[in-house]
Amino acid sequence: MRLVASSNSAPASVNRYLLPHEQDVVTIRRHPAVLIGPVGAVLGALILAGILSNLPFASDSAATLAIVWWLWLLVLVWFVWRVAEWSVDYFVITSARLLLTTGLITRQVNMMPLGKVTDMRFERTLLGRFLGYGTFVMESAGQDQALSKIAFIPYPEQLYLEVVGLIFKE
Repeated sequence: MRLVASSNSAPASVNRYLLPHEQDVVTIRRHPAVLIGPVGAVLGALILAGILSNLPFASDSAATLAIVWWLWLLVLVWFVWRVAEWSVDYFVITSARLLLTTGLITRQVNMMPLGKVTDMRFERTLLGRFLGYGTFVMESAGQDQALSKIAFIPYPEQLYLEVVGLIFKE
């Protein structure tokens, strides 16, 4: 029984890393809560820019106003960049391994074969429970793996059961 619906195929940005004999079981993006910090930074910078714009020293000088709003624009561009990075980051569970693909320009692919996973758990903070995300923590037999901790995973209980079902096939 499938606990988490899988898309019929992984996106092309992920599909190129799958081996011919692998089946894509689940491909998901990280939870949008990963963007809470950047959203807070943009809103905080907007409020700060608005306050600074209304101060006497800034409102008298067009150059100071321009600097304030150009700095806010840089924060906004950084935010758009973070959203674009989030949109191409995927956590993939296949029939043989776990993959995490990240990066918009510099692509990073971390993977762990399912057979190497000796211990796996998920953690949920209070905010994670409220918003519906968690963190997977995986260990393998005394080795340091590239894919040991994956934060902001949506549906952690269902995905945990899915992975454990693949590891401990009958």
